[in-house]
Amino acid sequence: MSNAAIVIIAAVLLLGGPVVWRLGVAWRKYRGKRVIECPENHMPAGVSLDVRHAAATALQGETRLRLRECSRWPERQDCGQDCLFQIERAPADCLVRNILVRWYEGKDCAWCGRPIGEIHVVDRKPALLVADQGSLEWNQVPAEQLSQILAVAQPLCFTCHVANTMIRQHPELVIDRSRTAVLQKR
Repeated sequence: MSNAAIVIIAAVLLLGGPVVWRLGVAWRKYRGKRVIECPENHMPAGVSLDVRHAAATALQGETRLRLRECSRWPERQDCGQDCLFQIERAPADCLVRNILVRWYEGKDCAWCGRPIGEIHVVDRKPALLVADQGSLEWNQVPAEQLSQILAVAQPLCFTCHVANTMIRQHPELVIDRSRTAVLQKR
């Protein structure tokens, strides 16, 4: 590689690095579903931000937020988006995954009794045990109903969630050895 090519690559990295960094920071900070209190009716609402807009305005020096979706839309799509103040003030606190991770802290699985432990938000996430619906994965919980569901749910580890799902969806494929042992003793 020639010296000129190295100088060009270095210049691109020096000039482009901060731009890529700002885009990445804005994208990471503002992505994901959030729960806010709607200023209009003081009820929880599930929202997502327009991350592209946030990243683009971050490049200009001042990040400006706007909603991409809200659980109160399309009926209230023309609202003033006054809820954005809540996200600007504490962007991590209203993030659904952070709310769930905090909820699981120090809890044990309702079925096996093992500690839930450290949560990896990408894979093997624990579930929520809800009496009338069995177990729910995080993406099955509407953000606007999160606080209501967490009030009545119990934590369920990933392994027990998979077993519960299998029992519910394919009971003909499940062998319950403890039941067989009880029947054989009679």
